[in-house]
Amino acid sequence: MAFNVFFLLYFGLRFIAANDKLWFWLEVNSVVDFFTVPPVFVSVYLNRSWLAPPDCQLHLPCCIFSVPGHEQFLPPADCKIVISLRTKAQFLLYLLYESFSILRARVENSGDPWENFQNNQALTYWECVYLLMVTMSTVGYGDVYAKTTLGRLFMVFFILGGLAMFASYVPEIIELIGNRKKYGGSYSAAMFARYVPEIAALILNRNKFGGTFNKHGGRKHIVVCGHITLESVSNFLKDFLHKDRDDVNVEIVFLHNISPNLELEALFKRHFTQVEFYQGSVLNPHDLARVKIESADACLILANKYCADPDAEDASNIMRVISIKNYHPKIRIITQMLQYHNKAHLLNIPSWNWKEGDDAICLAELKLGFIAQSCLAQGLSTMLANLFSMRSFIKIEEDTWQKYYLEGVSNEMYTEYLSSAFVGLSFPTVCELCFVKLKLLMIAIEYKSANRESRILINPGNHLKIQEGTLGFFIASDAKEVKRAFFYCKACHDDITDPKRIKKCGCKRRSGCFGERQSADAEVVLLCCPWLQSQVLASYHLDHQGSSLRTSRPFIPIAPMHLLWIARSQ
Repeated sequence: MAFNVFFLLYFGLRFIAANDKLWFWLEVNSVVDFFTVPPVFVSVYLNRSWLAPPDCQLHLPCCIFSVPGHEQFLPPADCKIVISLRTKAQFLLYLLYESFSILRARVENSGDPWENFQNNQALTYWECVYLLMVTMSTVGYGDVYAKTTLGRLFMVFFILGGLAMFASYVPEIIELIGNRKKYGGSYSAAMFARYVPEIAALILNRNKFGGTFNKHGGRKHIVVCGHITLESVSNFLKDFLHKDRDDVNVEIVFLHNISPNLELEALFKRHFTQVEFYQGSVLNPHDLARVKIESADACLILANKYCADPDAEDASNIMRVISIKNYHPKIRIITQMLQYHNKAHLLNIPSWNWKEGDDAICLAELKLGFIAQSCLAQGLSTMLANLFSMRSFIKIEEDTWQKYYLEGVSNEMYTEYLSSAFVGLSFPTVCELCFVKLKLLMIAIEYKSANRESRILINPGNHLKIQEGTLGFFIASDAKEVKRAFFYCKACHDDITDPKRIKKCGCKRRSGCFGERQSADAEVVLLCCPWLQSQVLASYHLDHQGSSLRTSRPFIPIAPMHLLWIARSQ
């Protein structure tokens, strides 16, 4: 009674302080007071009560929660997480207390009005608590159940409301707990109070892509970072893992500071045997250690060619280069740049070394270079785009120009070491033998002088003889065809007319160059990414005779490159 008198006085004070007296009667807190305070005074006046003493005691918290600003009587909470959880807990307790009281006092203990209250049953408060909890959480055990029609109808709505509230509150509570700072709590001497929240935070904050890369024995890996999106990754994998390349025994490790969306994650799962994703930043040395950057064959940095500020994008990639080089100066880095003038900043990095394979691919320079070459030779850009793009052959039965065009488009440029059977022969002789016998078109070779300086010679002529371990440049439809130049043996394959039958033989004459081919495969794998075609334009230049390509650094074989991927950026 004393508490109800207090709430009645508090109701009067709120009415006096209200600005809108009419709206005050329709407020939620006022409606709650209507159903909680007057019944006590009515029961005293009529000397009749529907609530037993335990009900009145458990009904008290509901009255407390109905007081606006009641949190000032509770311990202070300066954290929004505590306030939010406290509010939700108060509402839950209020709903449960009211439901228990309604089910017991106003439904089951009273009976149905149309049955003249004859079908009532005597239930204690705790029996109602047990009935509602087991019914809402499971299906009920049948030992206690509602007999009245109103009780059963009430339980139907109670279960529906409980499920809706559970579905609404649980995600919010998990989000609140998951965003809790690891070191944001207060000191507590109790072990249980200290360890349980920390264990829960560790479980909830566990990063799905926060593991460490485990390098498999015998397999190389490259690290790809920068602008990692569905489009950039799909274009990269489409070219890198193209079936024309044969088996690429290289793992691709993507490192990005944002978790992939569902589409990108599905793309990674489709290539799970060769692709792994880890969440992190190349600016963090710990994340670089996780992806084993020190043992990677190369690190590729992709740029966002659709960005609004190209200079800012280049600055971000330069910072990535600096961070990676500071962690491991010997790592080979190939980065995309959007503006040509920003390439000069890379020269200020002490460990940046063009001779060791570090390279910057400028997209604007590449596109303008193709435009300029097209002005000198019409159709050159189209021919190079078709030559360096990765496409499978589309078979057409009709003898039309489309058939021959698509057959030419399906060819790409490949590199392969020449067999020892070609040693001592002139370049035209080897070209004729490859074209007639192996059905391959060889256009250039790598020539190493006495001081081991490498040069790319395009159709050098009769004066040059093929050396042991010479690398040839071929135009073919896939990598399997090019292997014929490496497997060819005059003693074993001289009488073979079908080039598809030219495969590895057991002849001892060919045993000298197997070790060199393994290193060539590694170099080809490193460069078979969609945007390294600038090796052709940026790294080498024609001499005065126009028959050879020179470079001041050790030659790195050029694999097929996806120029159409660059063309789509316009």
